[in-house]
Amino acid sequence: MAIEKNETIKERYKFSKTKEWIDEEFIKLENKFNHYEEKISSLKKSSGGTYSDDLLLAQKVFEFVTKNLHKYKEAKEQPYFARIDFREKRREAESFYIGKFGLNDEEQSEEVVIDWRAPLANLYYSGTFGQSYYNSPAGIVEGELSLKRKFLVKDGNIAEMFDEGINELIVKTSAEGDGLVDEFLKVTLEQSMSKKLKDVVATIQKEQNEIIRAYKNKPIIIQGSAGSGKTTVALHRLAYLIYTYSNEEKNGNILVVAPNKLFLDYISDVLPNLGVYNVKQNTYEELCVEIMKVKGKIITKDEKLSQIIECEDSNKIKYITSSSKVKGSLVFKSILDRYIKYLEAKDTEVEDIEVEGYILFTSKEVKRLYIRDLAHLPAKKRKDEIKKYFESKMKYKISDLEELIDKDYGLKIRDIKSNNSFSEEKKREIIINIYDERDEKKKSLKSHSTKALKEFFTNWKSLDLYKSYSDLFNDENVFKDIAKDIIPDKLYQYMREELNHNHEKKVIDSDDLTPLTYLKLKFEGNTVDKFMHIVVDEAQDYSYFQMYLLNEISQNNSMTIVGDLGQGIYNYKGIGSWNKLIESVFREDGTYISLSQSYRSTVEIINLANKVLEKQKLHLTPAIPVLRHGDNPKIIKVPSKDHEVSIIDSIIQEVHEKKKHSVAVICKNYSQCKELYKVLSKKSSYSWILVNNSEKNINMERLIIPSYMTKGLEFDATIIYECEEENYNDNDLDKRLLYVALTRALHLEYIMYSNSLTKLLE
Repeated sequence: MAIEKNETIKERYKFSKTKEWIDEEFIKLENKFNHYEEKISSLKKSSGGTYSDDLLLAQKVFEFVTKNLHKYKEAKEQPYFARIDFREKRREAESFYIGKFGLNDEEQSEEVVIDWRAPLANLYYSGTFGQSYYNSPAGIVEGELSLKRKFLVKDGNIAEMFDEGINELIVKTSAEGDGLVDEFLKVTLEQSMSKKLKDVVATIQKEQNEIIRAYKNKPIIIQGSAGSGKTTVALHRLAYLIYTYSNEEKNGNILVVAPNKLFLDYISDVLPNLGVYNVKQNTYEELCVEIMKVKGKIITKDEKLSQIIECEDSNKIKYITSSSKVKGSLVFKSILDRYIKYLEAKDTEVEDIEVEGYILFTSKEVKRLYIRDLAHLPAKKRKDEIKKYFESKMKYKISDLEELIDKDYGLKIRDIKSNNSFSEEKKREIIINIYDERDEKKKSLKSHSTKALKEFFTNWKSLDLYKSYSDLFNDENVFKDIAKDIIPDKLYQYMREELNHNHEKKVIDSDDLTPLTYLKLKFEGNTVDKFMHIVVDEAQDYSYFQMYLLNEISQNNSMTIVGDLGQGIYNYKGIGSWNKLIESVFREDGTYISLSQSYRSTVEIINLANKVLEKQKLHLTPAIPVLRHGDNPKIIKVPSKDHEVSIIDSIIQEVHEKKKHSVAVICKNYSQCKELYKVLSKKSSYSWILVNNSEKNINMERLIIPSYMTKGLEFDATIIYECEEENYNDNDLDKRLLYVALTRALHLEYIMYSNSLTKLLE
């Protein structure tokens, strides 16, 4: 049953009229924008840099107008993407149009378009036909939902319309039974990818919507199979939280932690497209460097993984991975906690604070405050508080000292008076000198006390964090006493040598960033405000210690954590179990959600990738593809190296003929990428980009990229290079690298090998 022609005409007319209204509103806003821009300039000149209520008000209005101008500009081509018909109890049925931004007609006091994040819009994503409800700020609103209509917009016009319940296909999606596939979603997914990740407000699915709108102050852990949209969901959740908790959430106080700079560039358009700006986006390494305020080269986790992949010394690999695992464990955090107590005890080996031979404050008092009374504060903060406390007590302490001075000099005078060896005249002379000395001492007491206090706290310096960390490893007796023989001696020796070697080279290993940052937080406290919300992407590659640290800098455990254990290429140190993460880091207070529906790749591509996933034996639910069929992945045997370029060029031609654009040749490691790039640069008919470990932004059209750099990225077509048995072996790391590589393609996939195809694809 199709949508009636009359309805189609009405909707297209409504769409056209809404666009006309937006154009009119946009002109009004532009005029207002120009007016306030001139007004602010004039007020700044007239105020001469002094405070002005008029200027402050004008700036606030200008900021509001600027945001509205962006909304109406974004809405020009597509004011809305959906319509719902809802009849609230005891009211008439109404039609509501839902768009990326809420648009209001202030003259008519009418909401023309409902923001997708508004409570009412939840009916579009999760409401059921018939009796339905949504949660509003005033409480639950009940009523009847009678229509969900979706609009596919192309070139600023409605191209197609889909009504839920009419334009759905009943298809087999899994062995568990039948599932409904949204035809609107299917048509959307068949489009070619853009250069960067896009917002998906029009196609958010019910299970995704529930995550987006979930309670803020509790960590949400999302296990999402490749292509399940977990990254997109996490970013849309940020946009929702900022909209819903606008009084609490400040964009600059929200953090997105991504696996690498390339990925940050890839997702950089999503939040601005949703009207969200100034959200802090960092790699984990950059975040730690920023907190620590250090300079110098960091050996990133990607560089270290590249070393592991390319290293042929199995013994060295064992030490590298074991060291990473130890430093990323909560056991190592416990070692650092014991070391901190040791350093604190050592740090209180201080003398009394003296002035003029009198004790102003005792070392016992210093220790009591530092070790007991202020133990809940970071060490630096403790010292600052002790200094403030002593300064506040100075008046009383000086008064006490004055009494002591009076008493001591009184005794001296008494002794002189009772001394018969002096004449009376001599006694008077000596007593006058004693009084002068006493008065001079009392007079200088305040300045000398202030100086003594200042000198004490200047000498009682903050610890050198890197030196303290280095000392832990280099003082063997201390290390063994604190580590309690948890770390084998040979591994300890390797870790010490590695740390000292890096120090000589003036580099910091990314594995040392977490312990160093943790020490800084413990000794100096968080130098920036805690983040209102943190999104952690590709979380399976973070260690438990890293996740603990991120939680330490979040407010109220407000975190969205997304990842896929099947893509855990840092499995030697990363998270092996989401339950363990919830238990050990969040103390059982976390929500776990699994997303298995894959929206990225065709059925054929997902089915091949799932073969590798099954061999990982992680007992994860295999990705279930949306019913979108395509060509079977082409497995190509390369006769010789001389044929590689012609085969790759023919693949590019085939991809272009199918009206697709972005192609990635995925090599296992960076060395293979470099070798292939040299050849293609000379002999290929097409231009290519080589992606290195520090890449910040790229053109996605034709590139050569190592497998571990593709995390989170997607392409119209991929070429898995050298998919040999000897290149992808039957080990945990190779299984995960290959699974990552196989799940990047949206439409077309090609697998090249020369000798024998890896058994992982059998």
